[in-house]
Amino acid sequence: QINVAIRSSLQNLREKIDQLRELLLRAVSTHQITQLEGDRRQNLVDDLLTRHKQLEASYKNEGPEPDTTRSSLMTGGVKRGVTNPWLLEESEETRGLGFDDLRQQQRRIIEEQDAGLDALSSIISRQKQMGQEIGNELDEQNEIIDDLTNLVENTDGRLRNQTRHVKMVDKKSTSCG
Repeated sequence: QINVAIRSSLQNLREKIDQLRELLLRAVSTHQITQLEGDRRQNLVDDLLTRHKQLEASYKNEGPEPDTTRSSLMTGGVKRGVTNPWLLEESEETRGLGFDDLRQQQRRIIEEQDAGLDALSSIISRQKQMGQEIGNELDEQNEIIDDLTNLVENTDGRLRNQTRHVKMVDKKSTSCG
């Protein structure tokens, strides 16, 4: 009778854990809770599943010695680098808040983040505009430099031409005299 009761309780625990997981997935997907809170709760559900497996292994006399497993199942503190999530304290910000209060706090945080994103968007838009103006100014400066280069090349060509004429006139003048 005890074995039947234990098996039944273990099966019931497994079903309840599965229900919790489904409800959690639904709550996260419908944005009833934040992703961060969903992750925290998912860790708790995973820990429950691990404890369920430990209980099953204990029942079947598998794994570590039953006495150490049983004594360590519900004790707090750190075990193999993992803290017991049941002993974690709720943050000061959320302590004593109901579901609606938490939802309002979430909305306020989201509104603050949206305002920050709007400010960031306006800054980026302004930088984009400045970048476009700088690009336009560079294009104008390049056109001026190109025009100046063409003028210098034309002047250089005329100067060489005139220098050749002067040399020719000088050569002719020395040959005449």
